[in-house]
Amino acid sequence: MTLISKNAFKLSLWLVVLPTLLFALYTWASLSWVYSTGERAGFVQKFSLKGYVCKTWEGEIVLVTMPGTQAEKFAFTVHDPAVAKKVNDSMGLRVKLVYDEHKGIPSSCFGETAYFVNDLKVLEK
Repeated sequence: MTLISKNAFKLSLWLVVLPTLLFALYTWASLSWVYSTGERAGFVQKFSLKGYVCKTWEGEIVLVTMPGTQAEKFAFTVHDPAVAKKVNDSMGLRVKLVYDEHKGIPSSCFGETAYFVNDLKVLEK
């Protein structure tokens, strides 16, 4: 290899490696740092394993504040299989979801929502 082709190879390598490294660092940061933590109570309306390549558990809880008011829906994602089993077992029951919100996740491969459920507690049987 000549000196020019070696320099061109190094430059092209850095043009590929550096953006890939920056993207990986950004993805790690968005998944590691929690923007907010909270709880929502209601009835799990829908819960399914979705995705062609990246399978994630996606759900929807109906939040009912007072009888006679319009229900609000809250979409969420579950990564932990043990929590996913708890959600499936509690369908139709009033539950409390404990979640973390992650902002700026670069792909829907990690979940369709920014709200990742960590725990679920059944409020009444």
